[in-house]
Amino acid sequence: MQVTLKPIKSIDQAWSERAAIRQQSLTKPAGSLGVLEALAIQLAGHQGCECPSIVLPWISVFAADHGIAQQGVSAYPAVVTAEMVKNFSAGGAAITVLARAHQAAFEVVDVGVLADVAPLKNLVSNRVAAGTFDFSVQPAMTPDMLQSALHAGEQAVARALAAGADVFVGGEMGIGNTSSAAAMIAQLCAQPVAPLVGLGTGINAAQKAHKIVLIEQALQLHAAQMTNPMAVLRCVGGLEIAALVGAYFACAQHGLTMVIDGVIACAAALVVCQTAPQAQAWMVFGHRSVEPAQMAVFKALKAQPVLDLQMRLGEGSGAMMAVGVLKMACVLHQNMATFEQAGVSHGDES
Repeated sequence: MQVTLKPIKSIDQAWSERAAIRQQSLTKPAGSLGVLEALAIQLAGHQGCECPSIVLPWISVFAADHGIAQQGVSAYPAVVTAEMVKNFSAGGAAITVLARAHQAAFEVVDVGVLADVAPLKNLVSNRVAAGTFDFSVQPAMTPDMLQSALHAGEQAVARALAAGADVFVGGEMGIGNTSSAAAMIAQLCAQPVAPLVGLGTGINAAQKAHKIVLIEQALQLHAAQMTNPMAVLRCVGGLEIAALVGAYFACAQHGLTMVIDGVIACAAALVVCQTAPQAQAWMVFGHRSVEPAQMAVFKALKAQPVLDLQMRLGEGSGAMMAVGVLKMACVLHQNMATFEQAGVSHGDES
């Protein structure tokens, strides 16, 4: 299955170059702020200015259930997805705490939770279905389900842009979604399944072995259909992962910085980058998860995460932690004195 794509917006290289020149003029040894310098330069190209800033981060957490969860691949029952949506709405989840700390706009988007929990505060009901099908016996989604989920992601970015957001964080919630992510990444990276499967929500050794076998069998079952990244997403992905894919495409098309979260978000980002490689220029990879499949994505995309805090929560939490680093990169870039302003001699002066 193919997706009709709008053109990816080009990075403003002229402003990136001006930002790089400014970095060389600040009162510090060249390169001494490391990744913070690169982030400021990247954001300058995104925002089309010499000194970028982050004023309004936007967070959309996409929630959906997975048919594969009935096979015992998670430490938690599927009902937890709906319970966590209620927790997001009430402001008690990690990502909502971080959203308040960063004065970010927050929403949770129901694209396929088993139980319809609407109406709730901060909830956008954009239900495609009551979860995916069990991908161990049939494709996870029909083509129409996939298209609807992609559109849900696009709509979230449209809301972010209308609000004036300057960075987009996509989060996810869905019991069973590490199984989808591992299956997608194994297929897209042509890697064996076993080394890519982690503990997810905290499964035991027997559950992990069972999870590996199910994914291996599913990839064999759907092999003939998985002829491109979008087909992989349809066969073994999730509705919330598809919504992330739609959101990431929209960010790249409209020129909105996106901070990518953990292994689930990285599976979505990999679909986007393999379909439209130029979209990666709009991505910042927020953190390294302890889930092993994420490392395969970093290797495939030659990407470096901003943080490594040994997190594996999802929700967009690791990406939101990285937004704080992006903010500091912008503040330093804009507010540090230049050598000329401070009357400080350059290191190469005799």
